[in-house]
This record gives sequence, structure tokens and C-alpha cells, in this order.
Amino acid sequence: MRNLLFLFAIPVLALPAFAAAQAQVTPDTQTIELAQVTAASAATSTEIAGTGTQEESQILTATVLDGAEKGQSVTFENDYTQLKVGDTFYLRHTSNALDGTDYYTVSDPYRLNILEALAVAFLVLVVVFGGLQGVRGFVSLLGSLVLIFYVLVPGILGGYPVLWITVGTTALIIIVGSYITHGFNKTTSAAVLGMLGTVLVTGALAYWAVHAAQLSGYNSEEDVYLNFNTHGTIDLVALLFGGIMIGLLGVLYDIAIGQAIAVEELYRAGSHMTRAHVYRRAIRIGREHIGALVNTLAIAYVGAALPLLLVVSSATYGIAYTINNEIFATELVRILIGSIGLVLGVPITTFIATYTLEHLRGTGGADGLHAHTHSAADDV
Repeated sequence: MRNLLFLFAIPVLALPAFAAAQAQVTPDTQTIELAQVTAASAATSTEIAGTGTQEESQILTATVLDGAEKGQSVTFENDYTQLKVGDTFYLRHTSNALDGTDYYTVSDPYRLNILEALAVAFLVLVVVFGGLQGVRGFVSLLGSLVLIFYVLVPGILGGYPVLWITVGTTALIIIVGSYITHGFNKTTSAAVLGMLGTVLVTGALAYWAVHAAQLSGYNSEEDVYLNFNTHGTIDLVALLFGGIMIGLLGVLYDIAIGQAIAVEELYRAGSHMTRAHVYRRAIRIGREHIGALVNTLAIAYVGAALPLLLVVSSATYGIAYTINNEIFATELVRILIGSIGLVLGVPITTFIATYTLEHLRGTGGADGLHAHTHSAADDV
């Protein structure tokens, strides 16, 4: 009987422990709401304990503008971006699952109005100075974004092989973007074939480099969060490869179209020019383009990775160790693969264009000029 009572007593005695354990694993609840600052104290500077680094903090009072707490006023300490009265921001409200305590922090200042203004300015300038061609380019941009957000991203999150869906989306962006912007003609087709050929060669090199360098894909906090949010179902190495290939398109598109147009103009300008002659002259043009774009590409990457360069400059373990670090090595792979693709795009596209556009030889008139209008013979 005593043993029986003991067996019944165990669950009763263990209930508080079970309840505590359940409470410990219950996640905090978070909401993000738009708010506006109604009062702000002057910023004070304090040292982060044990770091020797100063941080600024202030006491904010804000009114919630939307969500379940709309109209409520909250006061809290802000040690993120310092705000002033009238500023709008996104407020993060965290409720502790153990004791119900509420915490408020600044998630991000409201930036959508600035982004909207820049987008409108960009669109107006494209229409005014780019004309119809600029509008077609903008439509092409929208098409590329649609493919990325409605094909690439859902495909990756849906569990499809990252490698193949990236290659497929890249090809679609090249084809759709090129024909929308430059029309259905053989010059555009030559550029498209040149880009696809360059992507295949550069993609094989990128695939080898990512695996040979043993890059894991964990080169930022976002990669770690993504891995946890998707329960490890996404191949981050393949995702890194995909990012490199998508990034390559920006510079490759420019140089491929430029080379195809150069070959077209050379053929139209002189009927005496042989295929080899046109190829050599177009390569000469391409070399100048390469010189400018390689520098542009490298500087763009340097600007994006400036904090990383500062880490290298202040490294205490030596430059070789720092460069070998995965974060830095990943950025170098991006730069080098992009630059290699840029260089390869010139001879590949030029070679294809000299064959596909040969029928245009001498069609530019006596002065060798034309208005970029295509006859029926130019259509694909």
C-alpha cells in the first residue's frame, strides 16, 4: 500500500518541475508596430562593460500608431539609433513568457518614405533621359525581380535543388531581360547566347571554387538564422553558389550587349571587313570595356565590404590568417568569379556575334551609319 501511494505521489510532486520546464521552453512573444516619438531625452554616453566602447542611450516616449496597442504610450530606454521628437520608427514589443514582463526597443527607424522618394526619382530620370529604351529597361528590371521573388525564392524555400533552380532562374533573367530591353533581333540573340555560354563556363568554375575552398555558406548571421528557420533543409553551399551567379549577371549583361552591338556596327560600317577583322576590332573595344568594368566591380565590392577591410587592417593574427577566414575568403571568391566572368564574356560573346551577325556586312549605307532600326532579315 505504501508503495502504491508512493507511485501516485511521484506525478503530483513532479508537477511543479514539469510546469517550470514547460515555461522555460515557451518562447517570448514579439510584435512589431509602427510608433512615433513624442518625447526624447538628450543622449548620454556610457561605456559597455568590459569592452572599452562607448554607446549612446536616451529615454524615449512614443505613441503606437498601429496594431493591437494603437494609441498606447510607452516609455523605454533606447541604446540603438538615437531619435528625436516626431520621428517615426518600428517598435519591437517583447513579452517575457515566464513573468509577463514587457520590453520595448527600437527595431528600425521608418525609412520607407525615403525609399519611395528615391524610387520615384529614379523612375522619372529613366523616363526623361532614357526615353522608350529606358522604360523597357525598367520593365526588364521588374521582370527580373518578379523571377527572383516569385520563382527563385519560393523554389528554394519549397525544397527544390538550389543549384538547378538558380541556374534556371539565371537563364530566364538573361532571356527575358534582354529581349524586353533590346527587342527580338539577332543582335540581342547573339548577346543572349554569349551570356548563357559565359554563365555555363563561369558557373562550372564557381561550383569548383566554392567546393575546393571548402566554403560552408555560413558567412553571415542571416545564413545562421536561415538554417534554423528552415530546420537545415536548405543547402547553404548551393545557396552561396546561387548568390554568386545572380551577382554575376549585373556586369555580364552590360558587357555582352555592348560587344554584340559593337560587332553589329562594325559589320554595317564596312563590307570589306572579314569575320576575323571584325573579331579583332571588337575585342579591342572589349578590352577597354573590361578595364573600366573590372575596376568598377572591384571598387563596388570594396565599398560593400568596407567594415570587413577594417577588420583585416586591425587584425591581430596576421593578414594571411585573416584572408583565409571564411568570411573574407567568400568575398574574395565573389570578386574573382565576377571578374573572371566579366573577362570571359568579351571573347565568348564576340565570337558568337561574328558568326550570327555576318549577314549585316555593309548594310549601314555609304557613311557606315544607321539608326539602330532592324529590318525583317534581322529578326529572329
